[in-house]
Amino acid sequence: MSCAGYNASVHYDSIIQLKNLAAEGATQGSVFVQLTQKLTKTTKTGKPYLELSFADAADTMAIKVWDNARWYPACSAMQEGASVAVTANWTSTQYGLEATEIDYRPLSAAEEEELLTGGAELRAVQTEAWEQILQFIGSMKDPRLAALCRALTEQHEARFRRAAAARNMHHARRGGLVEHTAGVMRAADAICGAYPHINRDLVLAGALFHDCGKMWETGCAEQGFGVEYSEMGELLGHISVSIEVVNKLWQGICTAEQRAAWKGLVPASEQVRMHLLHLIASHHGVLEYGSPVVPKTPEALVLHHADNIDAKLEMFRCVYETSTQLAPSIRQRKYGLEGNAVLPLPSFESAAE
Repeated sequence: MSCAGYNASVHYDSIIQLKNLAAEGATQGSVFVQLTQKLTKTTKTGKPYLELSFADAADTMAIKVWDNARWYPACSAMQEGASVAVTANWTSTQYGLEATEIDYRPLSAAEEEELLTGGAELRAVQTEAWEQILQFIGSMKDPRLAALCRALTEQHEARFRRAAAARNMHHARRGGLVEHTAGVMRAADAICGAYPHINRDLVLAGALFHDCGKMWETGCAEQGFGVEYSEMGELLGHISVSIEVVNKLWQGICTAEQRAAWKGLVPASEQVRMHLLHLIASHHGVLEYGSPVVPKTPEALVLHHADNIDAKLEMFRCVYETSTQLAPSIRQRKYGLEGNAVLPLPSFESAAE
């Protein structure tokens, strides 16, 4: 597809950069994205239009293409899952991004790899998060929980590292599950440091496993950004799936040799498994949010709040980065937060001598 006379010399590093520049005024250029969904809809008067949803490693965007636009036929031919460089005149409105003079081309193999792995900064963040997870596992003293956690990271690394942590609320991007899990483990570890009577190994294992069912509920394809739907995820939900994952891995590590070696350990292995399952089952904190049971142990309470802290702080980060500025220090609220977000007070810095 080509639009005569179109100047696509400007390239945006990401959808976030494009949105930020469009919010400042009309802008023109290209961005590397993947088409995750193409819907044909109709207006109130019965005229067809396209709704195209795109994603990159950190964000998503949706644009409408009206049937009277000369680029409508070519956009209709774009295939879901295609990795493309989209060029357009971009403007930001109260309804989101709008695009005119749309043009696109397929990405080269090297460009597609760059798109899938994200920018250097995001790759570094997710790599560090995975390494932190492994370090926390390596610091565990309970051999049963350590073995169980290693089994997860060894058997499901690829699926875990590409899954999103949610569809919309927080860490809703490819690799988001790794970022969120590491964040929950960091928060939980800090809380356990303040309250030494808390079973740190149990809380860290709960942090690793609490959302592992999202590998199937909000997983991403090997070569895609779209958060996929699965029959298992829909029928059971991630809490139930996470419990099933723990039980299956537990059976795998509890060989006859290991059972004999762990026989005299206190607390008993069956108690360890049961308490870990309780952390997973109760981590949403209240029945209304999908937990089948409320937290009934100190460790379960710690995990619930560590999970909520990491999720809410990510929501604040996204609001500061992407939401509409209502005033110099105020950003429009994001669903999941209680109100509009106010920029935080900077940390105190003493005057230079």
